[in-house]
Order: sequence, then C-alpha cells, then structure tokens
Amino acid sequence: MDQLRAMRTFARVIDEGSFAGAARALDLAPAVVTRLVAELEEHLGARLLNRTTRKLALTDVGEAYLERARRIIADVEEAEALASASTNDPRGHLRVLVPPAIAVHQLSKHLPRFRQQYPHITLELHAPGPVATMDEAFDITILSSRHPLEGDFVARRLARTEVIMCASPDYLDRCGRPAHPRDLRGHDSIRPSIPELQRGIVFVRGGLGEGTVHETFSGVPDRAVLSTSSIDTNYAATLHGLGIAGLPTFVIGDALLEGALERVLPEWRLFSFTIWATMPTRKFMPARTRAFLEFLLQVFGGEDHDPWLLAAGCVTR
Repeated sequence: MDQLRAMRTFARVIDEGSFAGAARALDLAPAVVTRLVAELEEHLGARLLNRTTRKLALTDVGEAYLERARRIIADVEEAEALASASTNDPRGHLRVLVPPAIAVHQLSKHLPRFRQQYPHITLELHAPGPVATMDEAFDITILSSRHPLEGDFVARRLARTEVIMCASPDYLDRCGRPAHPRDLRGHDSIRPSIPELQRGIVFVRGGLGEGTVHETFSGVPDRAVLSTSSIDTNYAATLHGLGIAGLPTFVIGDALLEGALERVLPEWRLFSFTIWATMPTRKFMPARTRAFLEFLLQVFGGEDHDPWLLAAGCVTR
C-alpha cells in the first residue's frame, strides 16, 4: 500500500464530503478511492469513518488521525517544493478558499493571465459562502475583515475596499440625487439582511486621515424594497434601477468605470474593510503558492487604499 497516497485520498474524502466527490477531484474511479481508504483503515487497525447512506462522519480516531495526516502531507509538499525551488517553472495543484463575490467579480477575470504565466499550475477554487478565518485545508484563504486579523497564520494585505452608496443613472434621473444622508429617507433602498442596519447607518464625512465630522443617520431608509444576504442579487438589482444600495467597491468597480452605476453622496463614506490572502504558517512556501500570492499582490496592489475607487475617479472627497 502507498500509505502517503492513501492519506492524501482520505484527507480529500473529508474535504469533498464524499467518496464520489474525492474521486472527481482526484480523477480516480470511485472504487479506487474506496479501496485506498479501506486499505488505510486495515493498515491502521482502526475505523476512520462512519459511513451512512446520507453522510460521512469522522470517528474520534479518524479526527485525530486527519489532523496528523494533514501535517505530514504539508511537510511532504514542503520538501518537494524545497527540492524544486530552483526551478523557474512552478507547478502543481493549488487549493484556494475565497468568498463568492471576490471569486466572481475579481479573481475570474484575472485567472486567464495567471494561466498564461503559469501553465503548469492548476487551480481549485472553493467559494461556498462568507469566509471568516484562514482554513488550513487550503493553500491560500482569501478573506475580508474590518478588524486586524489574529491567529497563527501568515497574512498579506491585498487591498482596502470601501462600501459606498450607489445607484443606476436611470434611477437617479427619475428619483433625484440625494445631497445629504437624510435625503435617503425618500428613496427606495436595497440592503443586505444584516441586523445591525436596523439600528441605523453611520456616515462619515471627509477622507481618511482628515478631520472628520460624524453624522448618524437614524434608522434605515423608508422603503427597503429588497433585503437579501446575496451581494450579487443586490448588485444586479441596483444595476437594473431598483433603488440605492451600499455595495463594496470591488464588486461595483467596473460598473462605476463604465457609467452603469453612479456613486451617491460622494462626500460621505460608510465603512471600509481589508481583503487579505492568508496561508498556514510553514517553514517553506511551495513555489506554486508563492507564485499565486505574488500574482494576487500584483493584481490588487497590496496597499492600504481602495484601487477601485481610484480607478473610477470617485475617491471620497
């Protein structure tokens, strides 16, 4: 039995949540995946998984073994990367965890260039939903945070993004352009289903680093015509003229450039957050991971400012 191959297969079964999913990810027949895990359990003399018709569940032994197995797999990959570090041709499979909105509105349009630069690196993007913290099961985790990150991992800033008020020119031509946050009370709003918004929105006047005057907009706009947790649904509805929304600039940057959306209340800001690329703390970073990280820094800039507002020429005044 190839124990390392079996360990990798076992870990992938857990990552994918099924033997069939692991088989697809590894490009193996399902029977091969089942056999490799069974041989590993036989070799260890312990059951690692409880199998039912609906789901897989780790046993206590399996959970402890998985944690050690991941460390061993990571050490082996580091050793392999170290041995090939002198090459100018990074290669291998890279697993990336990323919020869906960043995957759709940012990564997807840049991946063809990455593929052209590194044809021997294959990417596996997981974008199941919001990402709160670094996940050791992935080579790189991309996440956003309004607060400093804490934890035993490596983090590199990619960019800062503001959440700004915006609407389609058609909607603003029909309903008017607010001059002050209080004017939003007469407008249709599109907002995320976040409980904090029920207590009001804080607008800050002036740019960062300046003397600012805070003004609280008490309550939410009068007519919340749409409330959803889907950023892309809010974005699409705003594009089609449903109302005014607060959206992150990394989502609406292209629409601002093309004139499909217009910034509302350009002298006022809501809040901003930082987009990070995070990685497990390791002694050696595989060449493929380093190549993708450097590519991300090149694309996003790696600075503590908002590149999308700057490109669109509508930085907060």
